[in-house]
Amino acid sequence: MSTSQWPSDPGRSSDDEFDFHVDHLDADAEKSRDFYRHVSLHQDSYVPLAEHHSANEAHSYYVLFDRSATYGHPGDPHFLAVYLHRDQERATFDFEYAQLALVPMTQSWLIHRGCPSESIALSREIGPRPADEATTALEQRLSNDGDHFAMGLSYTEDDPNDYVTLVVLRAMDERAPSPYRVLVEEVDVDLETYTLREGGFNTVEAARHWYIERLGGKADPLPPVRATSASPPPASIPAKPPAARPPGRLS
Repeated sequence: MSTSQWPSDPGRSSDDEFDFHVDHLDADAEKSRDFYRHVSLHQDSYVPLAEHHSANEAHSYYVLFDRSATYGHPGDPHFLAVYLHRDQERATFDFEYAQLALVPMTQSWLIHRGCPSESIALSREIGPRPADEATTALEQRLSNDGDHFAMGLSYTEDDPNDYVTLVVLRAMDERAPSPYRVLVEEVDVDLETYTLREGGFNTVEAARHWYIERLGGKADPLPPVRATSASPPPASIPAKPPAARPPGRLS
């Protein structure tokens, strides 16, 4: 889902401000500094796409679209997952966050931190729509099984002629079929829809090559995910995570 395809702030008036509700809570100096630097600094640029709060408001989970990301480093992820834990008795808070390239990846990250899966679904009135059932099915699988993969490379392209997000994943289980995957999300601006597709690769080199070719606009069709008789153990994928991104997994 491309950055320019999201509304400025669905469901909120222009006078409303998105708020994490931690101003009355404390954290140690380092934690407060990290929260400001990595989360709240661009708070006025966030579009909440989904959020869930426990009954006692001790736990909050957010899927956020960061409008400021398009002005940052080229290719950076445009979605932010934030998990907040508030201790009302001690008047303190703690947090985790991850910048991720696709909405179902943020949902997976939050689900594996305790958020009920049904509570973090997006409203389909927000942003472009899935173009087909294949897109919806793949998103559902990624949101539920995202912890089966580690994320390596990702790139979000804002070119109006080619709105695309690419992600390279590595299966955590080295015996998995096609242990390297490339996800491709493409937005059709005219139809206001998007497709999400997955390709399977036996080696990190092949996955990286396809990824680079697609960034250049000249890739072959994605190869299908298929079983392999003897896949070599997955090698590490060079990643370019932002500071303080939780290591390794989508979960």
